Amino acid sequence: MLLIFAHPYPDKSRANRVLLEAVRDIDGLSVRSLYDLYPGFDIDVPAEQAALTRAQVVVWQHPIYWYAPPGLLKHWFDKVLLRGWAYGKGGDALRGKRCLWVTTTGGEPAAYGPDGMHRLPFDEYVPPVEQTARFCQMIWEQQLIVPGSHQLSNDELDALGRAYRARLELLQRDTKEAP
Repeated sequence: MLLIFAHPYPDKSRANRVLLEAVRDIDGLSVRSLYDLYPGFDIDVPAEQAALTRAQVVVWQHPIYWYAPPGLLKHWFDKVLLRGWAYGKGGDALRGKRCLWVTTTGGEPAAYGPDGMHRLPFDEYVPPVEQTARFCQMIWEQQLIVPGSHQLSNDELDALGRAYRARLELLQRDTKEAP
């Protein structure tokens, strides 16, 4: 199981820190923190593709910035998910792998709707990430969205962390990954 963590300021994100710590020690989970690995955005494509090849479950965890993943994760998609490897003729390296999207937002649920500051329901922002996984022939899992992450109490975040961990452990059992 592979967790791609993409937060440019992880020390400033209580929610992402709690979520990551809740799952970090799951047996067989490999965490790749993109901003730690590639502060200059110079991605080691063979290393990333090798990590993806070993996994049966891929998790993309990050905050939403301007209605999208942070810049380094988008760059990672562009560099790593190549034609002939992840999609297109001969591009079946990710076929059948399960993909779970875990993201946090600063805006509370009411902010995502016709009367909210963002005007659209959050579901309107999901398709680019979902389609990225589906285009690579991955199995899209029901995403885990944490809205209003700035306003959540420690108890609420701890409960979300436990639910996230249970979800990953279930995915791991379901795919029968070797440790």
